[in-house]
Amino acid sequence: MRVVVVGAGIAGLTTALMLDAAGVECEVHERSASVEELGVGINLLPHAVAPLAGLGLLDRLREVGVETGTLVYAHRLGQEILRRPCGLAAGAAHPQFSIHRGALAGLLHAAVRERLGEGAVHTGHRLVDVTQGDDGVTATFVDPEGRPAGTATGDVLVGADGIWSSVRAALYPGEGLPRWNGVLMWRGAADWPLFRDGRTVVIAGGTAAKLVLYPIAPGSDPGRRLTNWAVCIAAGRAGDPPPRVVDWSTPGKRAELEPHLARFGCPDLDLPDLVAATPAPLEYPMCDRDPLPRWSHGRITLLGDSAHPMYPMGSNGAAQAILDAVVLARCLSSGIDPVAALRSYDDQRRPQVNQVVLQNRIGGPERVIDEVERRAPEGFTHRSDVMDDAELESVLAEYARASAGPVPR
Repeated sequence: MRVVVVGAGIAGLTTALMLDAAGVECEVHERSASVEELGVGINLLPHAVAPLAGLGLLDRLREVGVETGTLVYAHRLGQEILRRPCGLAAGAAHPQFSIHRGALAGLLHAAVRERLGEGAVHTGHRLVDVTQGDDGVTATFVDPEGRPAGTATGDVLVGADGIWSSVRAALYPGEGLPRWNGVLMWRGAADWPLFRDGRTVVIAGGTAAKLVLYPIAPGSDPGRRLTNWAVCIAAGRAGDPPPRVVDWSTPGKRAELEPHLARFGCPDLDLPDLVAATPAPLEYPMCDRDPLPRWSHGRITLLGDSAHPMYPMGSNGAAQAILDAVVLARCLSSGIDPVAALRSYDDQRRPQVNQVVLQNRIGGPERVIDEVERRAPEGFTHRSDVMDDAELESVLAEYARASAGPVPR
């Protein structure tokens, strides 16, 4: 069995490591000239950390990330809706990590090079054609200037090349632009004095105006952390064409962001100062794509954002890609025919992940914040007067079932 993986992001690199651990030979092709450490912060929930720990990467995660201790949901004006322990503190078998997306990609890339060899990742390879037959699949690549860069053959090809996937476009030509939900997101990170206990994730506000704060790495001294922030503002209508390039590394416009900062009550952090201290804010129109009826087509399949790009709710984008890789490696190492293996992977993962995509469209677990703000737009004194515990727990449990993740407790 030999697998060609297209895309060297978190999804593609994790897939390579999982396949290698399962004894399946693979190679990775990346369109960029190098494996870039892009983006800002993400959260890895325990169900995503478990497979990485199984690969022996837990100590590396601890070195570059922050072990999350507490999750707080709050009203836009600052009143707490819920406060829950995370990871080990919540009784999970594995920690939860807040981490820089680029640092995670760099950690995975280093592990791939160590285990699969320096030549396992081919950069500057943009996929322009993929064909398959009874005996295998062939991918054709060009370099960044459009010159021929060779071909790769294997038993299976995995498209892990993100929301603008060339593999998905080959399987579903004419699909069109990603679907924008009308929300613009500005993001950044700055070396900043310790926020709360230095291990807390705060999500304040619903779909119309949301603030997210959490540390993602050690800072310049023990009293500081690299602190991630995100501000999400409803700026258009769901279904409109995205107004910006859909790319995690697009530079943000401070002049558009700054007027929105006063919408948030943030009693223990100066949000305007944190944003001003951020060297290079990024912006991103919050986009996904409609769930597909099928990921696997013969010897070709999709994985991660290529298969199921989703709105960043519930900390599940990277998590679901990692779980995809686990199931794919298990199916491809089972000894059955490659086409049957990909069909089994599709049957196991697609229905569940499609539900996560749809849940995230209505806010994921964070929709409890939307409902509290709908009932109490000017804030509240006691959350239980606005939403009782049973209703809140029902929303959280529903999302946990869809995502195969833990219920925050």
